[in-house]
Amino acid sequence: MVRSHLSKRANKYLRKFRKWPHSPYKTSWHHNFAQDQAMQILKTATFQLGSVNNNNKGSLLSTLIDSFKSYSCDPTPKAYFFLIKALTQHSHFHDIPPVLDHIENMESFETPELMLMHVIRFYCYAGMVQDAVVLFYRIPRFRCTPTVRSLNLLISLLCRRPEWIGMVPSVLLKSQHMRIRFEESTFRVLIKALCGMKMVGYAVKMMKLMIEDGFSLDGEICSLIISSLCEQSDLTGKDALVVWGDMRKLGFSPGVMDYTNLMRFLVKEGKAMDAFQILNQMKEYGIKPDSVCYTIVMNGTVKEGDFVKLDELFEEMLNNLDEALKMVASMEDLGCKPNVVTYNTLLSALSMAGDLSKVRGLAKEMRLKGIEMNLHTYRIILDGFVGKAEIQEACVLLEEMLEKCFYPRSSTFDDIIVQMCQKGLIAEAFELMKKVAAKKIVPGARAWEALLLNSTSEFSYSQASFSELLRTE
Repeated sequence: MVRSHLSKRANKYLRKFRKWPHSPYKTSWHHNFAQDQAMQILKTATFQLGSVNNNNKGSLLSTLIDSFKSYSCDPTPKAYFFLIKALTQHSHFHDIPPVLDHIENMESFETPELMLMHVIRFYCYAGMVQDAVVLFYRIPRFRCTPTVRSLNLLISLLCRRPEWIGMVPSVLLKSQHMRIRFEESTFRVLIKALCGMKMVGYAVKMMKLMIEDGFSLDGEICSLIISSLCEQSDLTGKDALVVWGDMRKLGFSPGVMDYTNLMRFLVKEGKAMDAFQILNQMKEYGIKPDSVCYTIVMNGTVKEGDFVKLDELFEEMLNNLDEALKMVASMEDLGCKPNVVTYNTLLSALSMAGDLSKVRGLAKEMRLKGIEMNLHTYRIILDGFVGKAEIQEACVLLEEMLEKCFYPRSSTFDDIIVQMCQKGLIAEAFELMKKVAAKKIVPGARAWEALLLNSTSEFSYSQASFSELLRTE
């Protein structure tokens, strides 16, 4: 019994006087809860930011401080970032400096670089470029280690406008004192910005500095510089070829688009022969030119009047008829309209290949574009029809030729008569012979032979027809 009495007294003493340690989990939970409640007060205040009057705008910083103070906890970087985002969203320019000053002088946490980058971006978009540069220089004072991310951001923003780009050298110099190490990404940002501003000459110089600093050649950057050539005016065709050669020596492996862009620039500069050489270089390195490549170079040779090179290019294109057809389709877009000679060359190749569907399509395209077919055009198409024994289409086309006083080759006409006779079209063959004879065209021996051999069953008609033919002659 005594032991029990003493135990009760001891427990009562412990409950009254002993201080048990708080649970760490409970403490963390209370702390997080307090921060959440404080953030809720701040969010409620910022949601009303668009409607409050000017006298109340400045109270948001006080709201942040007081809300966290009322819950016995310190303001977090997240809370300040939320406040800054709200102020920038509503363009409250004058309320941002007090917040930044308070973070710099009154807080002790390490300020996230992302928060400061957000303000830098906002300042530049608002045209407050000097404020953006000053804030970049202040980054270490916020207990934040500046990195190449903030440097790249500021440079890319400064390069957006020609009047700001003059500040870039001083920023780059200052960044070295801030111990920000240049990376390949920094050069990439600069080169892209310069190309975007059509200052390709400076972009090339920056690329050379990049190589001198020990960085490897970036194929994407090389392609960007080449693609920007046609939109700038500070490089000549000769300069472009030097840059191209330097890139190749450094290991740049251009693709079809790179070759295309360079040839387009050279033609624009009136250097069609150099573009022709680049085309040959392309083939030497095992890269197959497409229709666009050929069209660009052909456009240049037309402008310079080098029709020998033009024929050479076109004949080469005929090895791939599909690409040749694409080339003709794109010539007009490049300001080099295909003419009847261009179409005749294609029609000849298609006819020899026996692709009559494409022959028909190309002939229709000529008519739609108002390109008049000449004697050579008709003969090419007619030979194609005869070669495939499409005798009905051949006869229709021949009728059209005769109306325009265009005459087929004697051998082609003989083939038509022979095929008509083979198909039993004897009467039609005689009618055609009459029309041809009326035009003072003398059929060949094969045509007469075919008619004689196939006219025995219709002797009376044939005899009369021969008499008419003889009188016509």
